[in-house]
Amino acid sequence: MKTITDPKKIDEILDRGIITKIFPSKKEFREKLLSGKRLKLYIGFDATAPALHLGHAQNFILMEEFRELGHEVIILFGDFTARIGDPSGKQSARKQLSRKEVLKNIKAWRKMIKPLMRFEDKKNPPKIMYNHDWLSKLTLEEVVDLASNFTVQQIMERDMFQKRLKEKKPIYLHEFLYPLMQGYDSVAMDVDVEVCGTDQIFNALAGRTLMKKLKNKDKFVVAVNLIANPKTGELMSKSKGTGVFINVSAKDLYGQIMAQPDEMIEILFIRITFLSLGEIKKIMKQNPKDAKMKLAFEITKIFHKEKKAQEAENNFIKVFQEKKQPDKIEEFKVKKSKINIIDLLYNSGLAKSKSEARRLIKQKGIKINRKTIKKEQEIEINKKGIILQRGKRRFRKIII
Repeated sequence: MKTITDPKKIDEILDRGIITKIFPSKKEFREKLLSGKRLKLYIGFDATAPALHLGHAQNFILMEEFRELGHEVIILFGDFTARIGDPSGKQSARKQLSRKEVLKNIKAWRKMIKPLMRFEDKKNPPKIMYNHDWLSKLTLEEVVDLASNFTVQQIMERDMFQKRLKEKKPIYLHEFLYPLMQGYDSVAMDVDVEVCGTDQIFNALAGRTLMKKLKNKDKFVVAVNLIANPKTGELMSKSKGTGVFINVSAKDLYGQIMAQPDEMIEILFIRITFLSLGEIKKIMKQNPKDAKMKLAFEITKIFHKEKKAQEAENNFIKVFQEKKQPDKIEEFKVKKSKINIIDLLYNSGLAKSKSEARRLIKQKGIKINRKTIKKEQEIEINKKGIILQRGKRRFRKIII
């Protein structure tokens, strides 16, 4: 298949601000892209949680851009490595998951990433692979042979291990094996390029080492910036539950983006939309509120199509700017006319736990028919029903 070698298109990808480091160098990688050689690129994900946030989305969008240039793109799900637990950035060992748990998460992920890549493309569709297919078949002898390519000192150089040593926290032997396993993924798939987050550079370079030793092949490592608030430094994280998550309704996704601080507007435009840098520059000249509404619309459109994005925007204007209730409110039916507010919040899904429900009431974040609930109490449901509200944008109509 012929690849696109237009310097403008290649530089738009390389200079957009998503890619931060390239090994061995950006110059060599750019020359390879301009050469017309069709490259095999991959990015790996350990599905350790069922939800994806926008930090993951930017990586799928980047892979789609490389695919549109004509290159072979692989999305690798670490259904084996997720069970080891990547120690990157962790001050303690990750909880080990069963394969059943990991596969359940992957199923949810595959559904969420469909809007980000053209899996239906007949000429050059993105490929999905699973590293259990080869890592589970390695013999102990083969693992020992792989391990012989690295020293304990090399692995111990990782900052999180150094920190644990100083704090006298345990480092488990299986955590040492993680970079070895991720490194072997490159060998098993015989790739030319690995795309990874900056927190994965160590693991990706382990793969570069193995490719040189076992295949006599030089592999590029393309590291992308993690999405972080430029003022606070807070990262989007699936393990911490922070960030804008995409497994939500159009209205909730739109609302999540509108709740982001102004300093995140340009970052999310660059990382999570398909707009050109020129278009983004024009939008950023608008006032922050209008720019953010455009951002929320564009991102919601990617995941829920234009009609749903427009409905979400109309709902936002009505609820937040005009201070009205949304036209469509999800209903929740109760069996009795009287129910404790804590139970109602939890059972209706507006609170994840009863302790969270109590905290929301204490913080004055719960309203019934626009009236703030200040204490735990029994709620009476009349025939017309009541409107239960959490914060500014989450509603339930409670009926009996």
